[in-house]
Amino acid sequence: QVQVVESGGGLVQPGGSLRLSCVVSGFPFSEAIITWNRQAPGKAREWVATSWPGGATMYPSSVKGRFTISRDNANTTVYLQMNSLKPEDTGVYYCAEAGSGSTTWGQGTQVTVST
Repeated sequence: QVQVVESGGGLVQPGGSLRLSCVVSGFPFSEAIITWNRQAPGKAREWVATSWPGGATMYPSSVKGRFTISRDNANTTVYLQMNSLKPEDTGVYYCAEAGSGSTTWGQGTQVTVST
């Protein structure tokens, strides 16, 4: 059974940085397709990053140049480095694994960007 666990959220001021972690288990990490997604209260869920096994990455325009998705193969962990954070980045961040034939979601971690 695939398991995905996020961590690293918290409160940060505008312009600050956070690094989120997503630990993947129950599936070969080299074959894992990982996405990061976020949802603010009362708003639709928004995709923010994807990492493919071959090394390709993709971001929407809203975060490109500020967010970076990366992999730590030894620890089967995917990171989302978030820099130059803005209040509109606030929300619950979820990672998901989509390379196993189905999609598995984590429990989410809260990110709040505020003065």
